[in-house]
Amino acid sequence: MNVRRRLISAAAAATVTALGIATLTACGGDATAAGTGRFDVVASFYPMAFLADRIGGNHVHVTSLTSPGQEPHDLEISPKQIIGIEKSDAVLYLKNLQPSVDAAVAQSSVGTKIDAASLTTLEQHGNEVGGHAASHDTSKNEEASGLDPHIWLDPVRYAQVAEGVGKAFEKADPEHAADYRKNTAALVEQLDALDTAFKDGLAHTRTKVFITTHAAFGYLAERYGLTEEAINGLDPESEPSAARVKDLETMARADGVSTVFYETLVSDKTAKTIAADAGLRTDVLDPIEGITGKSRGKDYFAVQQANLKALRTALGAE
Repeated sequence: MNVRRRLISAAAAATVTALGIATLTACGGDATAAGTGRFDVVASFYPMAFLADRIGGNHVHVTSLTSPGQEPHDLEISPKQIIGIEKSDAVLYLKNLQPSVDAAVAQSSVGTKIDAASLTTLEQHGNEVGGHAASHDTSKNEEASGLDPHIWLDPVRYAQVAEGVGKAFEKADPEHAADYRKNTAALVEQLDALDTAFKDGLAHTRTKVFITTHAAFGYLAERYGLTEEAINGLDPESEPSAARVKDLETMARADGVSTVFYETLVSDKTAKTIAADAGLRTDVLDPIEGITGKSRGKDYFAVQQANLKALRTALGAE
């Protein structure tokens, strides 16, 4: 395939100049590879890169703007990465998760822009999400927040995104459309099986409530009849109020919660402090925002299976 290369647009060049040479060493993935002879895709962070790689197969070259181990919410895109986007054939991102990526994509003249958020439905979530939340007034313990971007943790929504990405690849690179359709179908089938595993594995549990540090699992909780109680909101670095901590401790006793979950890319200090005060244990529930040596698995599916196992243990599954 002769991949069409592009010149850097005046807008992107101006952005690079404005940001300054000093920021060329800013954090983030390389995302500058182009001219590979394949369909060059820049992905914003791991869940998007995983989709591009699985759907594109040998026909795509995928680079990520977010380095392994980097908290994606904190990404500040560099001029070098802006050039990488401009030279690519497609950019795959999730709007409203990484503002610097949104800005760079908006200014770019790249031919194919795929916003994963537009391929499924998003909801507004706060600190408490799920069936438990619907049974009482949440205004006192649910922070006001925007649309929850963590759609990839729900296998059903992630499958919807995969189908949309596959169609976008087919349109942008029709020479390999048949392979993209085949790869997409295989990925969706695997996601359907994961959905069944969660559905069956969490159908009968001693409690339906779990506590996390980061409000990343709202879609998963709703999908499988659980309630996520988050210490922090959608921002993993935010600090909980004393009143929120007290409410969580009271709720944990009332609902038989055994575990406070923390994640791999941010500090576990708050989770361990609350767990110690409430006499609870701690464990990892991974939002899969990046795969590192601390991840319980080497790809999305392996980590999701580890998440299911952790939830079954914490919730007392039969």
